[in-house]
Amino acid sequence: MTTGIIKINPDNFKGEELEEACHILKDGGLVAFPTETVYGLGGDALNPLAASKIYSAKGRPSDNPLIVHIACIESLYDIAEVTEDGLKLAKAFWPGPLTLVFKKKETVPPQTTGGLDTVAVRMPCHAVARELIKRSGVYIAAPSANLSGRPSPTQAKHVIEDLDGRIDIIIDGGSPDIGIESTIVDVSGSKAVILRPGYITKDMLKDVLCDVSTDPAIEGILPQKDIVAKAPGMKYRHYAPKGQLLIVEGSPDRVARKINSLVSEKDTEGYKTAVIATDETKDKYKCNIIKSIGTRKSENSIAASLYNILREMDYMEVQYIYSESFGAGILGGAVMNRMLKAAAGHIIQV
Repeated sequence: MTTGIIKINPDNFKGEELEEACHILKDGGLVAFPTETVYGLGGDALNPLAASKIYSAKGRPSDNPLIVHIACIESLYDIAEVTEDGLKLAKAFWPGPLTLVFKKKETVPPQTTGGLDTVAVRMPCHAVARELIKRSGVYIAAPSANLSGRPSPTQAKHVIEDLDGRIDIIIDGGSPDIGIESTIVDVSGSKAVILRPGYITKDMLKDVLCDVSTDPAIEGILPQKDIVAKAPGMKYRHYAPKGQLLIVEGSPDRVARKINSLVSEKDTEGYKTAVIATDETKDKYKCNIIKSIGTRKSENSIAASLYNILREMDYMEVQYIYSESFGAGILGGAVMNRMLKAAAGHIIQV
């Protein structure tokens, strides 16, 4: 298969530029497209064959559910058993980086939901994504547009690296504003439960619903392989670079001393090492490769840079990556959720 590429300016484009991609979706093909979170790999959510193609292209386990993208709240009633709590959250945060899990209707095939009786739905706010859904006339099932387990794509070149020759077309719409996946909340039961942290925080959710809890499965360090995953990222290792990532947590000075010691040890053994730091701390480290993920004065800069910097480590063929912890602040839980999965739970407290 030859994968086509369409380059679009998300701030100034015409809907006609998406016509080819729309036809592909209608015909059961696969299209990678930008959203405000990461790039998604889209297929017709109500077409079982299209959904199966997504799993095949990504090498994704078939019990890892997909997220259905819609363009208006009214579409919810076609695919989900809408709850009062779900509707309140949808009206408060859509369009935006929030995915809601409802009981599904029969219109949604089990290939899209990983065999579950629930369906995950979100309404993106990215102009290209919204127009693609509207013009294609299909609801788009779309996980992140990467090979399963790899860092999520925040640039079209990341999608090309992973999926060139596996999908029909890639829409290059530049870099997403947020850079980490949506928050996922299960509203299919009597109480709203967070299944994946993200840009929409628990405090923000509680401003709309007083009673919001967090699923214990996402509070652990390692993916939970013995659970039924209602949402992506709960069961399998995600976001991982090829080298071994290790996170060191503690006071800045102690973290720097520990990381410098680990780097020295691995350098002596002949391995290629790198350090992930911030603008404020990068000068504390002694390593040939030191990458700043952003500034602690702006959590958004750290979230937006995370996957790009993990992929940079692959480009440089780094074998051991040592990173500071980024658990503090409003988005800290979301960033660390991704980093801990990328590190397969390798964390040192100092």
